[in-house]
Amino acid sequence: MANVGTVISKFYKEYNTKTSRELKIIDAYLFYILLTGIIQFIYCLLVGTFPFNSFLSGFLSTVSSFILAVCLRIQCNPENRKQFKDLSAERGFADFMFAHALLHLVIMNFLG
Repeated sequence: MANVGTVISKFYKEYNTKTSRELKIIDAYLFYILLTGIIQFIYCLLVGTFPFNSFLSGFLSTVSSFILAVCLRIQCNPENRKQFKDLSAERGFADFMFAHALLHLVIMNFLG
């Protein structure tokens, strides 16, 4: 058990020192979306899925937003710069915002 604590403390120290502020903000957003999806799923298990389109829209929106944010994090990570040498971080964020707007238009349409 002490090894797990050592690994977690080392991970936390390295995360704080080596991760940029922008990536930490994206990680906080990812954590928020993850919690939202978990809460929606627990609510579905406890209460039910009576308006199934509403549950499905909300949950798919959460999963899709998480996937888009992971893609943004991969594009903004300086360690991945050679894979995305033609794309700037600003371009990645603009693509993220456009995809998010399109996603939510589709989700709103699916709600009925």
